[in-house]
Amino acid sequence: MTQDTTTATLNPVEIEIARNRLESISEEVGMALIRTAYSPNIKDRRDCSAGLYSPDGELISQAEHIPLHLGLMPTMIGKALRRYGADRLRPGDVLMTNNPYLGGSHLPDICVITPIFAEDALVALVANMAHHVDVGGMTPGSMGAHSTEVFQEGIRIPPLRLFSRGEIQDEVLSIVLTNIRTAEKTRGDLMAQVAANRLGERRIRELLEEWGADGFRRSCDALVEYTERRTRAAIERLPDGTGVFVDILEHNGVEPEDIRIAAEVRVAGDELHVDFTETDDQARGAVNCSYAVAEAAVAYAVKVLADPSLPSNAGLMAPITVRTRPGSLISAEFPAPVANGNTQTAQRIVDALFGAFEQFTERTVPAASSGSMSIVTIGGRHHRTGEYYSYVETYGGGQGAMPDLDGASAVHTHMTNTRNTPCEVIEREYPLRVEGYEIARGTGGRGRHCGGDGLRRTLTLTGGAATVVAATSRVASGPWGLDGGEPGTPAAVHRFDESGSHELEAMSRFELRGGEGVRIQTAGGGGYGARE
Repeated sequence: MTQDTTTATLNPVEIEIARNRLESISEEVGMALIRTAYSPNIKDRRDCSAGLYSPDGELISQAEHIPLHLGLMPTMIGKALRRYGADRLRPGDVLMTNNPYLGGSHLPDICVITPIFAEDALVALVANMAHHVDVGGMTPGSMGAHSTEVFQEGIRIPPLRLFSRGEIQDEVLSIVLTNIRTAEKTRGDLMAQVAANRLGERRIRELLEEWGADGFRRSCDALVEYTERRTRAAIERLPDGTGVFVDILEHNGVEPEDIRIAAEVRVAGDELHVDFTETDDQARGAVNCSYAVAEAAVAYAVKVLADPSLPSNAGLMAPITVRTRPGSLISAEFPAPVANGNTQTAQRIVDALFGAFEQFTERTVPAASSGSMSIVTIGGRHHRTGEYYSYVETYGGGQGAMPDLDGASAVHTHMTNTRNTPCEVIEREYPLRVEGYEIARGTGGRGRHCGGDGLRRTLTLTGGAATVVAATSRVASGPWGLDGGEPGTPAAVHRFDESGSHELEAMSRFELRGGEGVRIQTAGGGGYGARE
C-alpha cells in the first residue's frame, strides 16, 4: 500500500491494511524472541509479549500474547520514558526496566524498549516483555509468595540503558547478572529480547520508507481513533447500568486471610467507569499488584464482553476510567511485595469484574474460571553439574461455563495464555521426573453447561535438594457458578515423601530432597445454569 500523506484521515480499507501491517510486525517481534530465547519459560511456554508504541508510550499495535503484559506495558513504557527522559534517547539506545512501581507487573517480567528515529526525530518504540526464570531474591525462581517486602523478591531495575548508541553497557549488565542465579540463561534471554526489537526496528524502517514519517504517524493516529470509535460503539451496545461484586482472595502469601476485591462497574452511554476503591488494603505477603495490573484486567474484560474483535491499542481505553485506592491490594505502594499479584490477584480482579457486569448485562458473562495461574517454581543447585537451575511454570485449570457452552478443560484463561512445558523438556532441563500429568476429571462445576476440568501434575526431584514455591487459589472454595450452575472443585497442593502425601496451604514454600515431590491440582471452572 502507498499511503496518502496529504490527508489526515484514512479510509476503511487503508485503516485495515495499516492495522494488519503493524500487527504483523508485533507478531514477528514476538516470534523472533521465542525462537532465540534460552529458557524454556520463553521458548517453550511463550511467556512473553511484544508491541509497537508512539514516542510518548501510547500503544499502537500489539501481538496476541499475554493479556496481562499487553495491558500494562503502555503504562510501564510511558512512565519509563518520563523517568529516564525521552529527550536523552539516541539512535542505538536500548532501555530495560522491571520496576512494578513504575507501571510494571512483578520483577521477573523485564521490559526491553528500543527507540526508533527518523532524521534524529523519535518516531516510534518497539518493546517486548519476557518472564525471566530468576531475578534473584530469597527464593529460586523469584516468585516467593511469602516475601513481605519487594527487596526480598529480586533485583529492581530502574529504566536504564542496556545499549548506548549501539554499544552494550557491560557494567550495567554485569550488575544485573551478578544478582541472578541463572545468569547465563538470563543473559541469553535478554539478548534475544534486544535482537527481537532490532527486527521490529528494521520492519518499521521499511514502513517509513514506504509511507514516509508523516504517513506513518497519520496511520497510527487513524488506527487509534478508529479503535476508540469502535470501543465507544461496543460499550454503547451494553445496557446502561451499575453492577457491584466482591470476590475473595483467601491467602495473603504468608498465611490464610480473606482479602476482598471489590469492583463497581457503571456503563453510561458510550463510556465505562470502573471503581475498585472499596478493595481491601495491600497485603502482608506477595499477592499485591500495581495499578497497571488492574488497568490491564479492565482492558481484557472490555474486549471479552464488549467486542473481542476490537484492535488492541490506546483507543481501547480512551472511553474508560479506572479508579483505585493507593495502598490497596490492587494499587500497592512501595515496598509491598508483588510477585504473585500477577498469578493470583490479576485473575481474581477479572472474576470481580465479570461478577459486576453480570449484575446488569444479560447472558454475556461466563461462570468463574479456575481463578489462578497456579505457579510452581523449583530451584537449587543441580546435584550433577553444581549449576543453579530454576524451573518455573504456571498450570492451566478449568474454564468457567458460558451461557451456551461448556468450559474448556486444563487451559489458561483470562490474563494469561501461556503454553505448558513439554514433559520431555522438563526432564531434560531439570533434575525432575514427571510422574503424572492429566486432566482432573470431574472437577468442573456441573450445570446445564459444565465448567471445564482442572489438571493434575506430579513432579519428583531426582536428586539433591531444592526449594519449592507452589501457589494456587480457590482452595477454600471452588470457582462460582452462575444461574444455578454448581461451583468447580477447589484446587489443592500436596507435598509427598516416604511418609506419604501431605496437603499444604494454597501458597506454600518448602524444601525437597531427592525422591520427594510436589503435586498440584488446579480448580475446575464453575457451571452455568441448573441441571435439567
